[in-house]
Amino acid sequence: MTIAVTGATGHLGRLVVEALLDKGTPAGDIVAVVRTPAKAADLADKGVEIRQAEYGDRAALESAFDGVDKLLLVSGSEVGQRVAQHTNVIDAAKAAGVGFVAYTSVLDAQNSPIGLAVEHRATEDRLTQSGIDFALLRNSWYWENYLGSIPAAAETGALFGSAGTGVVAAAARKDYAEAAAAVLLADGQAGKVYELGGDERLTYSELAEVISSVLGKPVSYKDLPQAEYAAVLEGAGLPAPIASMLADSDAGVAVGALDTAHGDLQKLIGRNSTPAATVLAVSTY
Repeated sequence: MTIAVTGATGHLGRLVVEALLDKGTPAGDIVAVVRTPAKAADLADKGVEIRQAEYGDRAALESAFDGVDKLLLVSGSEVGQRVAQHTNVIDAAKAAGVGFVAYTSVLDAQNSPIGLAVEHRATEDRLTQSGIDFALLRNSWYWENYLGSIPAAAETGALFGSAGTGVVAAAARKDYAEAAAAVLLADGQAGKVYELGGDERLTYSELAEVISSVLGKPVSYKDLPQAEYAAVLEGAGLPAPIASMLADSDAGVAVGALDTAHGDLQKLIGRNSTPAATVLAVSTY
């Protein structure tokens, strides 16, 4: 059985390839689909087959999927272009005869109020219409998403956000990668929908306490109106669309859009999710 992973040199895709290897998948049965093969040299050294294709290149994708039985479609990073890009991947997979696609979506994508869910929802719909067997890996937030907040917290003693008293059920990227690998390696996954989130469900005030313990200095949560938080992020150097997206996602946290108690992640990986403190304990801060 040949398993392909798109975006295999990205943060999540690379971890999925490593998880497949750790679970005993022969390297020769794994295809890493990448934009820049040179960045996958370490995977090639392990025996993983490297194939070059970008999400925007339909023909290259179809060639990359030749002989592939199962595919992990890791959602693209270019917000605003992802529906067209993901459609290319799905169409290429169908044309190449791929039998099963797993897709990294977002929690409760069909009902989620956050702006990021729009493209995920459309991709899920494309998969439904494709006729290919598929499973949905609806991921909550990564604890790694908060690493960028630590320098400001160290300087100001505050964690800024717009999450109110909402709870986020985040986990480490590695946790989600292990879950994806488990689904790819299991039988009978067609039609499965997994709502994936960590068992450590924190308010931002509780997250500030975690960051405080990591830094060894007091950090408190400062809740801001969504527009004001977006302006703070822009002031910190983020492009306006990214700042707006992050503030919108925080507003989603406030209403529970990134919280889940399903336990699907823990069942797939066979353990508790990685604590926030473990992920955020970066020695450079």
